Amino acid sequence: MDFRRWVLVGVGTCVALLPGNYYPSNMVDNQNWGAYSPYLPVAEYVAPPERCEITQLQRHGARDPTAGPAAKIAIAVSKLQNVSTYGDSSLDFIRNFTLDLGTNDLVPFGAEAYARYRELVSADNVPFVRASSSDRVVMSATNWTYGFSAASGLRFNPILSVIFDESANDTLRNSCDNIGSSDNQTDTWIAIYGQPIVQRLNSAIPGANLSSTDVYDLMALCAFESVATDSISDWCGLFDDEEWRDFEYEMDLDKYYSTGYGQPLGPVEGVGYINELIARLTSRPVNDTTQSNSTLDQSSVTFPLNRTIYADFSHDDQLIAIYSAMGLFKQTTPLDPTNPSSSGSNRTWITSQLVPFSARMVVEKMQCQYSSQDSEYIRVLVNDAVQPLNFCAGVTEDGICGLPAFVRSQSYSTSGGNGDWQRCFQ
Repeated sequence: MDFRRWVLVGVGTCVALLPGNYYPSNMVDNQNWGAYSPYLPVAEYVAPPERCEITQLQRHGARDPTAGPAAKIAIAVSKLQNVSTYGDSSLDFIRNFTLDLGTNDLVPFGAEAYARYRELVSADNVPFVRASSSDRVVMSATNWTYGFSAASGLRFNPILSVIFDESANDTLRNSCDNIGSSDNQTDTWIAIYGQPIVQRLNSAIPGANLSSTDVYDLMALCAFESVATDSISDWCGLFDDEEWRDFEYEMDLDKYYSTGYGQPLGPVEGVGYINELIARLTSRPVNDTTQSNSTLDQSSVTFPLNRTIYADFSHDDQLIAIYSAMGLFKQTTPLDPTNPSSSGSNRTWITSQLVPFSARMVVEKMQCQYSSQDSEYIRVLVNDAVQPLNFCAGVTEDGICGLPAFVRSQSYSTSGGNGDWQRCFQ
C-alpha cells in the first residue's frame, strides 16, 4: 500500500520543527524563562506503534526582544549603571556592560525537519510552507526551508509559498479586536514576587531605585542575552531558582489570560487554524467563518490538499490560542495571580513547555490496523510530547484517536466559535 505522509509544523513564537536537540547545551537547566526559554523537548519523540503507518502530519526561533521590551530593558540597565557604587563585587560586571541586543532579530538557531520525516518527501512533493508577515516569522520560515534543503543534500528545496498580511485575515496571527488583556493578572503577580527582589537589589545598589517592573525586565535580559550569545548571561546570576520559578509563573499567567483559557475570547483566535487543519486532515475545502483568508484557502495553489508536509510559522500567542481552541492543556483550576501553588501539583500550563522559542505542534495522520479494516487516525505532539487527547472519544494509551472522532471533538471550531468570533467586533 502506498502510504502518503504529511507534516504540519507548528505555530508559536515562530514555529520551527526541530527533530534534534537544537538548543545550547549549556542552557538545558535553564527552563524557567517562560516563552523566552531555549527550545527543549518536553519528551523524547516516540514513533507511532508498529501497527500504524504515518499518512499525513501537521513557533519562530529564538529572537532578540521586540521594540517595547527592549526599551524597558534599556531603562532598567541605565538605572543600575547610573549609581556610583555597588555594595557587592559580583555586580561589577554591570559597570562595563554594553546592551547591544537587536530588536526582533532572530538569533542563529537552525530549523530542520528532514531528519525525522525524510520518507515523506519526493521531488514532486516537497513541504508546503506558510508564514505570518512579521519579519522574524518570515525569517524563521526561510531558515527552516534552508535547513530542510541542506539536510536533504539540496535534493528537496521547499520555498515559502504564502506570507499572510498581518493587517488582513490571517489564521497565523491574533485578530480579535475586543480580546482582553492579561495585564491585571501579570501586574498583580510581578508586584508580589518582585518586591523582595527590589529590596535586595536596591540595598546592594544604593540609588538605583529599581521597581518590580525593572526586575522583570532584567530577568528578561538574562534570557535574551543568553540565547543571543549561546551562553549564560551574567545577569542570570542575580536571581535564585525560586525567583526564576516566580518569573516563569508571570509568563504562565500572561499566556493563560491573553489567548488561553483564562481569556474569554482567547480560544476563538485559534478557530480558523483548527478549521484549516481539519481541511488538510480530511482533504476537504476549508469551512470557516472566522479569521481565515477565503481567497487563499479556496485556491489549490495557496492552500493545496495533496501535500505530505505542511509547515506553518507564527507567534507564541497564536499557538496558545490554537492549543486552547483544540482543547489541549486544560486546567481544572484557573491560574491564581497571587499564588502559583493554588492550581495544585498537576498543573500542565507551564509556558516553557508550551511555547519556548521554536516551539512546535505536530499533528500526525496515520493508518492503523486496530480493526479488520485500516482506518485513519491522528495524534498530536507538542514539543515532542504526545498529547493524551482526552477530549477525543476512543483515544488509545498511545494518544492515537480516530480522525472522525477528532473532527467531532472540534465542534467549538467547526461551529465558528459558538458566537465568540462575533463578540470580537461587537
